[in-house]
Amino acid sequence: MSTVLYGAPGTASMCVHWMLIELGVPFEFVTLDFAKNEQKDPAYLTINPSGQVPALVIDGAAHCEAAALLMILAERHPERGFAPAQGAPDRASYLQWMIFLANTAMPAFRLYFYADEGAGPQNADATKAQARARIEKAWERIDALLADGRPFMLGERMSAADFLLTMLTRWSRNMGRTAMDWPHLARYVARLRALPSYRETHNREGLEGWI
Repeated sequence: MSTVLYGAPGTASMCVHWMLIELGVPFEFVTLDFAKNEQKDPAYLTINPSGQVPALVIDGAAHCEAAALLMILAERHPERGFAPAQGAPDRASYLQWMIFLANTAMPAFRLYFYADEGAGPQNADATKAQARARIEKAWERIDALLADGRPFMLGERMSAADFLLTMLTRWSRNMGRTAMDWPHLARYVARLRALPSYRETHNREGLEGWI
């Protein structure tokens, strides 16, 4: 059966879109119009009850959560090595960084962009400031990891974590300090953004800037 990705340009579906292109997997990309609140449509809620993107339908079964989808795709295509095998020396590091990006960095970005959801509209400015501090702390930690000159988060080989991290760095593009203000992270981002599959994703989603 066909693979269908539900998402919207530049949102959390972007990293999954990118991995599908990199893998060369045939798929359909269904764009949801957030202006029309299509992510809350009853038909879509049967696919992803959270009313968010992304959602990925594989062989008729729907799955969601961006980090989980990257891990699922990586395990379905072990020949690409995007997920270290169980027992591999870098398996623990892989799992740690996937969870760190999903549980620490992504929620901080959501608080930054949707500050009203944190502690109410009256505290939006404080919420946004706290979220930005969390994001910058994450950049500091990742910059320290990359200080040894490694090309990817796990070392010499690209993993699912790199798809997720690169997307998150793009989300910082209009902030007071972007990911490019950290030197080792900037070098890393420049390398990943130059990949043909990333540029193809950028083009297919009609995105501008940050490439």
